[in-house]
Amino acid sequence: MSQILYWGVSMLRPTPMVGIGLALAAGLAAQAPPNATLSLSLADALQRARTYSPQLLAANIAARIAHEDTVQAKAALLPTLNWEHEYVYTQPNGTDTGVFVANNGHNVFTNMAAAHGDIYSPGKLADYRAATAAEAVARARAEIAGRGLVATVVQDYYAMVTAARKLDNAQRSLREAQDFAGITEKQEQGGEAAHSDVVKAQLQLLQRQRDLQEAQIALDKARIGLAVLLFPDFRQDFAVMDDLDSAPPLGAFPEIEGLASKNNPDVRAAQAAVTQQEYGIKSAKSALLPALSLDYFFGLNANQYALHNQFQQNNLGSSVVASLNIPIWNWGAARSKVRQAELRLDQSRAELTFAQRQLLANLHAFYLEADAAHAQLDSLRRSLDLSAESLRLTVLRYQAGEVSVLEVVDAQTTLVQARNASDDGLARYRLALANLQTLTGAF
Repeated sequence: MSQILYWGVSMLRPTPMVGIGLALAAGLAAQAPPNATLSLSLADALQRARTYSPQLLAANIAARIAHEDTVQAKAALLPTLNWEHEYVYTQPNGTDTGVFVANNGHNVFTNMAAAHGDIYSPGKLADYRAATAAEAVARARAEIAGRGLVATVVQDYYAMVTAARKLDNAQRSLREAQDFAGITEKQEQGGEAAHSDVVKAQLQLLQRQRDLQEAQIALDKARIGLAVLLFPDFRQDFAVMDDLDSAPPLGAFPEIEGLASKNNPDVRAAQAAVTQQEYGIKSAKSALLPALSLDYFFGLNANQYALHNQFQQNNLGSSVVASLNIPIWNWGAARSKVRQAELRLDQSRAELTFAQRQLLANLHAFYLEADAAHAQLDSLRRSLDLSAESLRLTVLRYQAGEVSVLEVVDAQTTLVQARNASDDGLARYRLALANLQTLTGAF
């Protein structure tokens, strides 16, 4: 069952027989824990991080900008309609046309609709398809940013969970050290132990006090690191859910490999980049091909702003212009652009093959890490149980005068290490799963 981990140090009540450790214990006990007003699960933390992460926001905006580029490139393929209003004045010189013979009179009025369409434009078509591929690249990169954010949040989240567990372990170890210090004092008073045993127990108690202080600092630092990702302001009055004991099982490698091959954004981005550069070559080659366009005009273009001229002839009418643009010579600029696009394609293909190799390498490495972490969980739990039992038996044997104080101290140290190692093992497995998720998505 998940439990809420509140930050802060619980009030410690050391027994009065611990002379040398009382001052430090009282100092820690005086630090009251603030109230956690917000309890967050991992899903809550991820949702908040997605909302406030500037890197993910920038990646999503880049994907939306790429989508607008696609919309604009598609619009360039479609016919356009404009309404033109124009008046041209030409200085008279005694002729019908005036000073500029290109103008048909002293006054020219234009009020017409102009429709333009490209009948054959391979360059614009290639640009549209390249923009579509660029949008796919941007969306894949946004997903890469999202998965990277997930890995970061999971790492910081379980760093806080582990730090809270280690704080609890330090409190338990402190209580055990206090209890043993009391036992040595009673043993000394009864003439069953030397004063050196009391000194050794008190030294162990001081070490446990320092461990508790370090555990508190580690928890505070972990909270600060997570708070930066989760909140728009700097707040620390929150708690996290401890779900280390309910980690999902690790799937079979073929299943995970299949997910990675289908759902890896790095490979998708590299594949889309190759497609983009392929259409980039077609766009560059279009500069060597002819282009055919059609323009249709309907309206008024006359010397009088009227439907009829002075001879009652129509000023309102239509006109069609068909244009065929055939490139002849541009000093090799078009062919240079083609070679440039081909070089970009070679680079994109090289990046694609590297992304595929990198995916396989990371997949094997992350899976080995997760498998090893999962395989060690039972061993770590067993070591923890044995260490706790060893300490219990060693203390009983010490009270019976069968072992020295050094064996008790050694058993206490072993138990501290076993507790922390067990929590580290659970966190290691969770982080290994998160790393796999950056390659495969949720599974």
